[in-house]
Amino acid sequence: MSLVVSAGGHPFYLQAGKGFSISKPKGYKICPRAAVVEATPRVNGSPSSTSIQVLATDRAEELKAEARALARAADASVYSPQLLAKKYGSRPVKAVKRTLEILVALGTFALKLFLDQKNGTLDQNKRKRAAELRTIFTRLGPTFIKLGQGLSTRPDLCPPEYLEELAQLQDALPTFPNADAFSCIETELGMPLESIFSSISPTPIAAASLGQVYKARLKYSGKTVAVKVQRPGIEEAIGLDFYLIRGLGFFINKYVDIITTDAVALIGEFASRVYQELNYVQEGQNARKFKMLYADKEDILVPDIFWNYTSGKVLTMEWVDGVKLNEQAAIERQGLKLLDLVTTGIQCSLRQLLEYGYFHADPHPGNLLATPEGKLAFLDFGMMSETPEEARFAIIGHVVHMVNRDYEAMARDYYALDFLSADVDVSPIVPALRDFFDDALSYTVSELNFKTLVDGLGSVLYQYPFNVPPYYALILRSLTVLEGLALYADPNFKVLAASYPYFAKRLLTDPNPYLRDALIELLFKDGRFRWNRLENLLVQGSKDRDFSAKDALQPVLKLLLGPDGEELRTLVIKEAVRVTEAVTLCTFVDTYNSVPSFMRSLIFNGNGALAMSSAELQSMMELRDQVFRIWGLLRSSENFDPALLQPILQILQQPEARSLGGRVVGGITQRLAARLLQQVLQMPMAPTSSLSALDTR
Repeated sequence: MSLVVSAGGHPFYLQAGKGFSISKPKGYKICPRAAVVEATPRVNGSPSSTSIQVLATDRAEELKAEARALARAADASVYSPQLLAKKYGSRPVKAVKRTLEILVALGTFALKLFLDQKNGTLDQNKRKRAAELRTIFTRLGPTFIKLGQGLSTRPDLCPPEYLEELAQLQDALPTFPNADAFSCIETELGMPLESIFSSISPTPIAAASLGQVYKARLKYSGKTVAVKVQRPGIEEAIGLDFYLIRGLGFFINKYVDIITTDAVALIGEFASRVYQELNYVQEGQNARKFKMLYADKEDILVPDIFWNYTSGKVLTMEWVDGVKLNEQAAIERQGLKLLDLVTTGIQCSLRQLLEYGYFHADPHPGNLLATPEGKLAFLDFGMMSETPEEARFAIIGHVVHMVNRDYEAMARDYYALDFLSADVDVSPIVPALRDFFDDALSYTVSELNFKTLVDGLGSVLYQYPFNVPPYYALILRSLTVLEGLALYADPNFKVLAASYPYFAKRLLTDPNPYLRDALIELLFKDGRFRWNRLENLLVQGSKDRDFSAKDALQPVLKLLLGPDGEELRTLVIKEAVRVTEAVTLCTFVDTYNSVPSFMRSLIFNGNGALAMSSAELQSMMELRDQVFRIWGLLRSSENFDPALLQPILQILQQPEARSLGGRVVGGITQRLAARLLQQVLQMPMAPTSSLSALDTR
């Protein structure tokens, strides 16, 4: 079996049984394990008091081990422009030498762009130049590889051709000597290598820009682990580069008008993330937090961290057997389906982005593995990001506005998403959004291709004064990568179609005011309730495994009966009267049509029961059938029990609800009385036909 580990986000394989040297020195006492324990004995379905004590003791030991790891990483570097300026400002020779190296590489590239522009071949050579820039970044080393990867997620800075080429950047670099790596482990952990591991691979099984990985076996327990060791001198290399790049950022802000984003702030954000990746204790804490939030689902796997053997420059974590997510043939040989794993990844990503806001910012194939048990394993937690709370709801609202083709509202969403400052006029942006999305939305939601939307939206962003926040750029990257993985298995797969059930569920069940307003906006238009939209939301929402009929529409009911719900109550009363009338009259029609013909003349004197147009009656029947279908959808949801709707009944018992009910009864009474009077007086409101003309037998 092939074993896989990820270093710097890239997977490497090792055949079982290869690459181990065994050493069993005696007389060294090892600290107790600090990783999370497995399930403990249960009594009558609940943990026993003994197991609870074991868990509590283990958790206490884990916290102590984590505290010791934090102490070992106390001197871990953080990005500080001031400290870098002080350090390298006093070393001009070194700074000048590196500056010349960078300027020669980038200056040659800039000269080619200038000549392209002068010769009118800028657009024609755009793809070629993008490939050349990717090669230059690779040659300049780790900082520029990371910079290129960061730029590959920034449609506000780079045209689409550059985004695609830079996305191909790989981290793989030559390994550094074992002696340096093993010395780092012993120095960082304060004990001899042979006292920690009973075996360790004689050569690294993975190498990347920031470090390299060994496969080892812990001496105290025999657990197989992955040991990531930081590359020597990496802080010095990236520190000098970021000092110089920041200076370039000031130059760009002052003289390059085509780039509207604050280059210095962007560089600072990027540098901070790279420095965080250098602190392996921080990465371990990221993994622990990620596991706590998202590994509650049985199909998600997050490896444990072994804190006793972790420091700022050494990370020891549980070894994960698995196959890269883009190795479809290998996945299928294990009896698994790639699309099932991708769908799991999409659902987990949506939870990350829009529920807790804490998400894995680099979910490419090397960091997503299919385990033999069919779980999706997340690896490499060096690069994490957060979605601000306001933005989480704005993103969902943005999807609603897109489906509704409300481009004015879409443009206003960019304020909440922090794409635009409050003083920017969005009116010129609306036509650009309309031109693109009217074409894109000629397809149904299930047919929309996420990459097409991202590319098109990127073109809009590139033309207007947008400032794409780092979290949003990483979201686009994450979802685009997941869709790309799915396309390996199914060229027709659409990530938006797989995501829509989640959005529908959130709209139907989330009490957040922003989403509550978005739902109302979706369901009501021009004073009428759009039952087809509600039916579609329920159909889609019920596909989400966490959908609950109990929670559906409760947020709207609470608003309806709240102090600010009078306008909505007026709309609901009108719709309730219309639905009640439709159900009543259509039931009457069904009864009428079920009566034998000879009896109809006796009962109704040969005339129709009620006079109304065929079109009106047909519309009523469609409305009644749709309402019944919606009720059927609610009843058919998993574990449905009428008792689940008890909270709604409690709401309906409030004084406001009783008043609302009285208004509905009064409205339907008036409508039916008016229809009866018209029938008696034979004064139809429109050209009529007898109900017998709609005999459905």
